[in-house]
Amino acid sequence: MKLDSIDLRILDAVQKDGRITKLRLAEVAGLSPTPCWLRLRKLEQAGIIAGYHARLSPRKIAPFATVLVEVTLANHRQADFARFEQAIAQMPEVTACWSVGGGVDYILKVVAQDIDTYQRLIDRMLGDEIGIDRYFTYIVTKTVKEDSPLPMSLFSGE
Repeated sequence: MKLDSIDLRILDAVQKDGRITKLRLAEVAGLSPTPCWLRLRKLEQAGIIAGYHARLSPRKIAPFATVLVEVTLANHRQADFARFEQAIAQMPEVTACWSVGGGVDYILKVVAQDIDTYQRLIDRMLGDEIGIDRYFTYIVTKTVKEDSPLPMSLFSGE
């Protein structure tokens, strides 16, 4: 689906405020409400808008530790990657996992109650033999920026 500047304005608005009213969205997009709503539906149906969610302030719920983990697998066959990725998909403590190029295979974002809980998770991962050869742990001491909206200028050629 080819996106124009109106689509990009709609995407920018809904990613910043998923609860924006149809009327306000139409104003931001520069359309009347019905055509704006139809465009929004097309963006949803095309899978460009993958969903809507609430962004929580987890520290207001309970203390926790965020840990970034570099993982290198012992073997690099497709089956090894698939086994690791299937296992990671089943672990709710792993809130993000990226396959990366360079000296490591994956970078994980893990959220745990505390460092001891994190270590038990790693011990379980090693015990489950999901292919981990090496891992390096980085404790997040301060979140500076996280989950920012995508800059629409990436897609508009600006």
